Amino acid sequence: MPTAPKPPEYVLHGERVADEPSFWAELGRAVQAPDGYYGRNLDALADCLRGGFGPEPPFVLVWQRAMVSAQALTRRVTGPDEEERSYFDALLDVLRQGGVTVRLR
Repeated sequence: MPTAPKPPEYVLHGERVADEPSFWAELGRAVQAPDGYYGRNLDALADCLRGGFGPEPPFVLVWQRAMVSAQALTRRVTGPDEEERSYFDALLDVLRQGGVTVRLR
């Protein structure tokens, strides 16, 4: 029985994330998106995960030094469930709901 191919793995360098704009730049670089674009807000990220703007899930995102990013992405946002969370946690929600396996390092 053949095994399923292993999903591609991309590495995001969390130490390069100082704010939201630098997160989007680093994500675009990490996933090798065309022109470095893989969204500039949560809704755009969800759109990118549906296809047409770079890699499509399933894939693995290894987020190195994730806690450095978490400290930089603290703005509070309200999700579709009306619960408030940090921007970092909202990003994780969108990525995981979009079919990305996120490994925090």
